[in-house]
Amino acid sequence: MNKLLFKHIDNSALIVFRMVFGALIALESFGAIVTGWITKTLIEPKFTFNFIGLDWLQPLPGSWMYVYYGIMGILGILIMIGYKYQLSMLSFTVLWAGVYFMQKSSYNNHYYFLMILSAAMTVMPAHKYASVDAKHNPSIKSNAMPNWCRLYFFFQLFILYTYASIAKMYPDWINLTVPKLLMQSKQHYVLVGDLLQLNLIHYFIAYGGILFDGLIIPLLLWKPTRKYAFFASIFFHLFNSFIFQVGIFPYLSLAFSVFFFEPKFVQNIFLKRKVFYDLREINTPSYASIFKTIFLAYFIIQIALPLRHHFIEDNVLWTEEGHRMSWRMMLRTKNSTTTFSVIDKATNNSTRINLSDYLSKKQQKTVGSKPDVIWQFAQRLKKEYAKDGIDVAVYVRAFVSVNGKPSQQLIDPEVDLASVNWHPFKHQDWILPSKLDENN
Repeated sequence: MNKLLFKHIDNSALIVFRMVFGALIALESFGAIVTGWITKTLIEPKFTFNFIGLDWLQPLPGSWMYVYYGIMGILGILIMIGYKYQLSMLSFTVLWAGVYFMQKSSYNNHYYFLMILSAAMTVMPAHKYASVDAKHNPSIKSNAMPNWCRLYFFFQLFILYTYASIAKMYPDWINLTVPKLLMQSKQHYVLVGDLLQLNLIHYFIAYGGILFDGLIIPLLLWKPTRKYAFFASIFFHLFNSFIFQVGIFPYLSLAFSVFFFEPKFVQNIFLKRKVFYDLREINTPSYASIFKTIFLAYFIIQIALPLRHHFIEDNVLWTEEGHRMSWRMMLRTKNSTTTFSVIDKATNNSTRINLSDYLSKKQQKTVGSKPDVIWQFAQRLKKEYAKDGIDVAVYVRAFVSVNGKPSQQLIDPEVDLASVNWHPFKHQDWILPSKLDENN
């Protein structure tokens, strides 16, 4: 085990990845400002739907979220050049985690991935060559890294892609329902809009997605197929970037390729002046036992999290319970009609809530089909009325269509959602049973 984790290898891949990673997170941060994402997601809403239990975590007032993202962008540049690397990396991780847990209206598995990847990069020696830190402090300069750094990327990416492939193996994906619905929303694209409506393209997306996600890591690891897998990655990720606009993730995924190619090849291409390390010494640190425990525990959690929905009642496509942090990407489309009614317990007067009085358009789409967000909004309404000394009950009528199927009622309309507690580790019994499996 010590040999596997602590054998030292050339660090060219990690150094190159640090530079690309820093540049990409700077682009992600500054891009959120330029594109108006911050305005729509964090400034226009009166409040955000944070992860349950983190109600105190809300956007900074006024225009301060622009400053928040500006700081993250600057940190990305500092990471890229390797200045105060560990402090910069840790600071970015904390700030990005804050945004991730702060809002769910723009939830994306890629945001989760960026958070855990940033945390891992904090403890990697990615600043020991071609960095400002190494220039200012030559004693830290090194051409080597422990093998666990490379293994982290192998294991993490294998888990991510494998679960992404398995998640697609369900009827609505395999029979092309979901790919067709996804492409219908792209019909307005110039030049390619009509092409994306072809059945051939839907088959390519459906089965190509399953095969790519399931095989890409083994094919990159095996030298005879590595080059072909890399070119397939370029096509696949650029296609996703153009069609789905998923931010930096496609380019980040391509950057991971440096860990799969031979270190000497990476060094010859990107760091020609660097002395190649090939001593392969085993330097076991004094904290090896603790590190191995943490390393193993981390990956046990990563393997377990995507499985949790199997232990929760009903279909995850319907309940959304166990969906997050599970690499379930672009697997369904939902349409909903949802109404909230507030009843004054003292007078029994009923008021139907105008969602636009409280929520942005983006939030209204989220609150329509996700039970946890519906529950949070009911709790929010209760608090808003309580400010005026009014004790209310909140009832919800939500009809949701999954993947174009007939709408079904999602929430028990007889349950006062303002008075029930959220149970994070089990099924919420006020979510009505689905008929998705019957329809499939």
